[in-house]
Amino acid sequence: MPLSPNPESGRSFEVAFGELQQVVEQLEDGGLELERALQLFERGAELAQVCERIVDEAELRVTRLTAESASALSDAPASS
Repeated sequence: MPLSPNPESGRSFEVAFGELQQVVEQLEDGGLELERALQLFERGAELAQVCERIVDEAELRVTRLTAESASALSDAPASS
């Protein structure tokens, strides 16, 4: 089941990160057959990319909002 890369599709960062944590725990526990370990590793890599994209999008939004706020403040008339 592929994970959609953006939170608007119903997957939030928290959901993807929670699943990633579960995958990491399973891999760390060991005792897995090679094929299952590879499947989990691939899933973990996919989830890590999804989380990274969500964080990147959030950082971009914050940067834009900060720039807009700074611009709005600099455009405001000075009060005497």
